[in-house]
Amino acid sequence: MPAVFTTPSPLDSGSRVAVVAPSRPIDESHLDRACARLRDAFSLDPVVFESARRDWAWLRDNPAARAEDVMSAFEDPSIRGVIAVTGGDDQLRILPHLDPARLTASPTRFFGFSDNDNLRLFLWNHGVVSYGATLHPTLTVDPELHPYVERYLRRAFFERSIGVVEPAPEWTDDWFDFDTEDPREWHDNPGRTWRGDDRVTGRLWGGNFSILKWHLQTGRYLPDPEELDGAVLALETSEDVPLPREVRYTLRAMGERGLLARFDGVVVGRPRTFSPGLEWEPPADYGAQLRAEVLSVLDAYNPDATAVFDVEFGHADPAVPLPLGAKATLDPTVGRLRID
Repeated sequence: MPAVFTTPSPLDSGSRVAVVAPSRPIDESHLDRACARLRDAFSLDPVVFESARRDWAWLRDNPAARAEDVMSAFEDPSIRGVIAVTGGDDQLRILPHLDPARLTASPTRFFGFSDNDNLRLFLWNHGVVSYGATLHPTLTVDPELHPYVERYLRRAFFERSIGVVEPAPEWTDDWFDFDTEDPREWHDNPGRTWRGDDRVTGRLWGGNFSILKWHLQTGRYLPDPEELDGAVLALETSEDVPLPREVRYTLRAMGERGLLARFDGVVVGRPRTFSPGLEWEPPADYGAQLRAEVLSVLDAYNPDATAVFDVEFGHADPAVPLPLGAKATLDPTVGRLRID
C-alpha cells in the first residue's frame, strides 16, 4: 500500500462543500432536499458545481468534464469537502482523465459510494482516505434523517476518525417512496456474525462488489499485490443483488491470483435484497447464502482471516460512511469494529 496515507482535515461548521456528479445526476428536487439537509442538520455550505446540474446524456458524453469538476473542487482552497450527488454505472470512464497530482496536492475529504468506489479506489492508490456517503440516497431518504446516519455522518464530516462502529438498533430493506413520503418499515437488528479469533488491524480496501469486479477485469487501477499485505477487505453488494455464487466466483478468482490471502481481515456489509425492477427474487435467506459463499472461499484461500458480516455500510440502511484507506480494527473477542 502507499507508504503514507493522508486523512484530509475535518470540516468545520460553515465549511463549503463541493457538490459534483462524477457518475449520474439526480432530480432537482432531490438535490435541493439534500443540500437543505447539509445546511440545516450539519451547518455546511453546499456549492453546486456544473456537473451536478447537467443531465445524464451530457454527463455520459463528457467523462473528462466530470473528472475536471472533481479535480477543480479538490484544488479550490475555499472547498473543505467534495460530495458526489449519487452513484451510477460508468464512473470507471472518468479515471483516465484524473491527474493524481491535482488530487494529492491539496487532499480534500471526498464522499461517495457505489459507483463512486471507482474514484475512491483511485484515491486509495495515491494514499488519500475517502468516505462512503452521497447526497442521494444518504441525505434524501426518509421524512427525517435517521439518527444513526446523522451520528456517523457527523463523525465523517467533523472528526478525525469514525471510531467504534456500533451495530444499528434497526434496519430496513424497503425502498423509500418519494411520492408518498410514507415511513419505511424497520426491523430489529439481528446482529453481526464473526469468523476467527484473532484481533487484526489493517487499511480498508475494496467497496462495492460490482466495482471491484470491474477493477479486477480491467487490471488498470489495481494496487501492486504487495500493497494489500495486511489490509482489510471491505465488500458490499448493491441494489443489483448479485447471485451469491457470483460473489464466490469473483472471490475465488482473487484467491487464484494470490490477492485474497494478502488480507488480514474482511468486512462484509449487510446486503440489500430489494430493488424496483430486479430481474430475480432473492430468497429470504439471501444474506445467509451470501455469507456461506464468502466463508467457503475464505476457508479455501485465507483460513486465518478474521471476518465480520452484516456491517452497516454501502447500500445497507442505515449505513456508516466507511472510509477506504482508514485503519480498521476487527476484534472478534469482544465483537467490536473500530475505524481510525
